[in-house]
Amino acid sequence: MIAIFLHNCLLNSKKLVLLFLLFPFFMNAQSKKNYDSIIKEGTALMYENPDKAIALGNQIIKEAKDNTDIKIKTYKLISDAYSSKRDYEKSILYVNKASQILHLSNDKLLKIIIYNKMGIQYEQLKIYDKSLQYLDQSEQLILEYPSKDSIHYYLGVNYVVRGFIYKEKLNCDIAIDFFDKGISSLLKSKSKSPNSPISIAKYNKGNCHLQMLEYSKAKENFLDAIKFAKKANANSLHAFALKGLAEVSTKEGKHAEAINFLNNAKQISAQVNDLVLNKQLYKGLAENYLALNNWDNYKKFHNLYLSTQKLIKENERKSISESLKEKKSELNLKFKNSLPKFYLAYIAIFFTIILLVFAFLYFIKLKKKEISALQDQINTLQNLK
Repeated sequence: MIAIFLHNCLLNSKKLVLLFLLFPFFMNAQSKKNYDSIIKEGTALMYENPDKAIALGNQIIKEAKDNTDIKIKTYKLISDAYSSKRDYEKSILYVNKASQILHLSNDKLLKIIIYNKMGIQYEQLKIYDKSLQYLDQSEQLILEYPSKDSIHYYLGVNYVVRGFIYKEKLNCDIAIDFFDKGISSLLKSKSKSPNSPISIAKYNKGNCHLQMLEYSKAKENFLDAIKFAKKANANSLHAFALKGLAEVSTKEGKHAEAINFLNNAKQISAQVNDLVLNKQLYKGLAENYLALNNWDNYKKFHNLYLSTQKLIKENERKSISESLKEKKSELNLKFKNSLPKFYLAYIAIFFTIILLVFAFLYFIKLKKKEISALQDQINTLQNLK
């Protein structure tokens, strides 16, 4: 009986030790699961309530401590939320924080996500060469990624951002081709909901058709953008698409209809506080009220348009200044890192020259000895004669 009792105690003690050893693992797994869940919740709030998404992100950063991958994801979440608010200065700040610790991660998919984000960030600042550089890095990793089903979403986003750039640098025909490629890839995505980026792509396609005076195609894409924005609960994207419909109505001379679309967009996006969207809504309202000879509303919205435009310019200046500071810091770091190599090379060259000089002097000394020895032999032979 005593032996059985001791055996049971030993077994129980082993179980306790095992539980004690595994407890941190379980806690870490649970913690990671919770963080991923909070990040997912914040992502869902990206366009509807970016301030809440930022608050959730800051909460995770305080708690995540040494969890590198979670920190990278969270910095991206905060950066995306600031991008949604058009606060590019803070958006760059947080995506750079993610970039600075990216080398500590072994997650290739996470690297694809961050490179894509850097591409988006520089596209928003209209630094297109830098944007394409990051998009190329992302695309290279996408092509090398073993599980193709996992990367349709990110390849789609990559193509859509390229569409933005080619729309500005080249023409709408090329841009539409990339928007269509992006949408096609996004629709294959099973890993993430593609509704928001598809809405963005459809809106930009609509803008291209508007520029090409293809109003029916423009309207069709704006309506599709609204459909996908609703699926994503993305109020700002819904509002942008309504603004697009208002532009079509304005072109067609339906000014009252355009004003209805714009007021609806303003109401839907009231909580988002997107300065670029607000500026365009105010501009549209001012133009349509002017067309209807409604001077009071024209002055009201024209003044709001001017004040918002000024605020955007100030934010853009700060963002570009921050980007230049980052570039300067990067160059300074490269210079500091290259100094030891320069000094090492300089020392190596210096000692090589000294060795060559000594070798040359030693060679001359040997030759002098040989000449002296030959001279002695000649003198000896002459004396013998």
